[in-house]
Amino acid sequence: MKSKWLACAGLVALVGCGTTLPPKELVDARAAYQRASKGPAAAQSPAELHVAKQALDQAERTFADDGVTPQTKDHAYIAVRKAELAEASARQALALKEKEAAERAYEKATGESLKRAQSDLAATKSNLEKTKDQLEREKKAREEAEKKAAQALADLQKIASVKQESRGMVITLSGSVLFASNESALLPAAMVKLNDVADALIKGNPDSNITVEGHTDSQGQRQYNMELGEKRAQSVRDHLVSRGVAADRIKAVGIGPDRPIADNKTAEGRANNRRVEIIVQPAPAK
Repeated sequence: MKSKWLACAGLVALVGCGTTLPPKELVDARAAYQRASKGPAAAQSPAELHVAKQALDQAERTFADDGVTPQTKDHAYIAVRKAELAEASARQALALKEKEAAERAYEKATGESLKRAQSDLAATKSNLEKTKDQLEREKKAREEAEKKAAQALADLQKIASVKQESRGMVITLSGSVLFASNESALLPAAMVKLNDVADALIKGNPDSNITVEGHTDSQGQRQYNMELGEKRAQSVRDHLVSRGVAADRIKAVGIGPDRPIADNKTAEGRANNRRVEIIVQPAPAK
């Protein structure tokens, strides 16, 4: 009976030695390497991961040969640290790549922003130059137009009476200069004067609205004077159109004796009342 019990004890001891559990340090080393090998360390720090595998293999051999000993634990501890180092190296490598990528993106964005800013600046400068040139051209054109208008007014004042009134610029021509008595056909000398008037209107007031008024004195029948005033205004209007004044901007109106500027009781007054007035009104602003 005693020999049988000793045999059983020896068997238990043999089985117990074959099933010795690894120490916690070795378990941690295995887990640390497993985690590192499945993470970014495999791609980012393969050399460090290989060193960690070598340290783990050393710990496994020591455990297989000697069991749970301080040397096994030390080798396992080293394996854990090597695996952690491989992971840290991988994180550092990834961080460096991310930093470099961010710097490249920043440089690209900054470069593109700088290019856009330079392009915008160049466009603004070009627009300013164009605006400056346009303003200069407009200024010259305005000065030239004012010069022509002043010259046109000076020319008109040589051949007619010119006044600025609320209804516009009024050019007054004596009826005795333009027509024979009781006639509406223009005299040859009148045509010469009206040629100059047309040239002045075209040069100084090309877009203005123009009204030609025919005035008479009060002698004779009113209806006759109204018709005579209208015919004379129409003759002047037609001649101005023939000289280039735009037909759609000029009209003829017969005023007759209704608007005298002098006393019809005197010969001089009646002569002043027999007249043609050309009223020039600036065209409406666009």
